This record gives sequence, C-alpha cells and structure tokens, in this order.
Amino acid sequence: MGDSAYSFSLTTFNRTGKLLQIEYALNAVANGRTSLGICAKDGVVIATDKKLASTLVDTEQVRKVENITDGAGFVYSGVGPDYRVLVRKARKSSQSYYLTYREPQPVSQLVKGTASVMQEYTQSGGVRPFGVSLLVAGTDADGTPRLYQVDPSGAYFGWKATAIGKNYVNAKNFLERRYQEDMELEDAIHTALLTLREGFEGEMTSQNIEVGVVSTTDGVFRRLTPEQIQDYLDEAS
Repeated sequence: MGDSAYSFSLTTFNRTGKLLQIEYALNAVANGRTSLGICAKDGVVIATDKKLASTLVDTEQVRKVENITDGAGFVYSGVGPDYRVLVRKARKSSQSYYLTYREPQPVSQLVKGTASVMQEYTQSGGVRPFGVSLLVAGTDADGTPRLYQVDPSGAYFGWKATAIGKNYVNAKNFLERRYQEDMELEDAIHTALLTLREGFEGEMTSQNIEVGVVSTTDGVFRRLTPEQIQDYLDEAS
C-alpha cells in the first residue's frame, strides 16, 4: 500500500511517520510569494513580495503585513484566506490577554498561542492544516527583539534571519552571507530589500513589496508607507 492510501487522511501517519497533508501544506507555502525577516540588535524587520497577477488590482487593498498587538506583527507565505483566520484569532487572543493582565502580550506567548491553534488543525477530524507559514516580529517583556517562524505543523522556531515561500533557499543563502550579529535596524532594512531583490521577478517598487518594522526604542510595530519604502529603495540602488 503506497502513500496514496494515506494522502487524504489528516490524522493518519504513513509508514515513514509523516502526515502527508502537512507535507502538502508546506508545498502551498513553498509556492507562495517570498517573505523574510531579520532580527537586528535594536529591532526586527519583516518584508514580503506582494506582486499581484493583474495590474488592475488595487494594491492598497492587499495587505500581507499585519499588526497583531501594538508591538508585534505577522507576515505570511502561502494561502491568503488561511492567514486572515490566524490574524483574527491572534488579535482576539492578544486582546483577551490584555483584558486579563492589563499589559501587552509578549511576542513569545503570542507565537505559542498561534502555534497551538495551527497544531490543533493537524489532529482534528473534518479540518485541514493551515496552508501558511508565518514570520512574527516583536519584542518580549524585557524589550528584547524577537523573530519567529511558525509552520503549518504548529512547530515554531526563533531566528536571527530567515525566509519562507518561493525562492526561500536562495534567500536564506543570501542572508547567511550578509547577516551580522551587531547589525542595526537600518542596515537590516537595506539587507531585507537586497535579499528580496535577488529573486524578484520584474521591477521591485514600493507598490509590490511590504515592509514592517519594530524598534526597541519605542517597541511599536509599524508598516512602512510606500513613500518610506521608496526612499529605502532609492538608497539601495
């Protein structure tokens, strides 16, 4: 009996110990647009390619970088509607935390909660895994900048710099060559844009990429405006 006997069952392991629906979810991530993140000594930057299939689409209505709390944000590669569900659940969870403790939810706890939701969808009947991987940028309670990756299996990892989606292997190799332990946030933003440009199809503009940053100075996560992104692109060219 081959893998085809297990491929439609989410909750049944195949003979090699794999859940094939999770493997297929990872394929959906690998087919998504490239996203990447870099954790600098004074902040975190996340960036993504949001090139669209048609020039008629209003790019201002398409958002891949989202605030979850005042000090944390998500970006994804994979299936957009699945991402929207996770963003909604994470925002609800973070507001519940605030109502209970009267302080913002640390990014590490936000990541654990989101990873737990994704893991539940790997062992429940009548559902399928989320077809997205997330990069989460934020600061912990002590102000330390953090970058995490959360996968469809519910596994999560802390990273200094990483990439997901299409062309992630080349992007990671580029980051390995350019990353430095003492990198500052401004340098990290430039490195992120250079990494995106490496595998970008066509011209990279402020309209077809998105960038989010959180600085340890104020601990606030913010999406860069198209004008700010264009300034960085002009500096990098």
